[in-house]
Amino acid sequence: MAKRILVPLDRSRTAEGILPLVVTVARGSGAAMRLLLVEPAPETRVGKDGRVVAYVDQEQARLEAEGLDYLRALTRQCGGVNDVECVVRFGDPVAEILREAEELEADLIAVTTEGRSALGRTVLGSVAEQIVKQADASVMLVRPGRHGH
Repeated sequence: MAKRILVPLDRSRTAEGILPLVVTVARGSGAAMRLLLVEPAPETRVGKDGRVVAYVDQEQARLEAEGLDYLRALTRQCGGVNDVECVVRFGDPVAEILREAEELEADLIAVTTEGRSALGRTVLGSVAEQIVKQADASVMLVRPGRHGH
């Protein structure tokens, strides 16, 4: 029975479609949930005139605030779950998801998959597939329905 569930999201409706299922699992087991958004590492922003508009730390702070706003809005769908945390990380999605799962001591990582064919996954690779291969925790893969739900 899961006690700590990590839910990586990517701002897509496909990824968000996993929330109702995870909330049901969390309610049933009394588990805590951590919603995770991994953003690309920010760079210094330079305007058209060549002047610095925002330094890396400023850009990271802005992206983190926007990411937390996004995740907190999703917590409205998590009614009945006692403990829901929101975290934004920067870098490679697979590495950051695995790092967060280890830090949380997650029992379960819940992710959606695009449901590509085996050949497509082999050729193209995917975050979900890499998580399944590398995670120490159990991984719940959910393939969204025809309309991404």
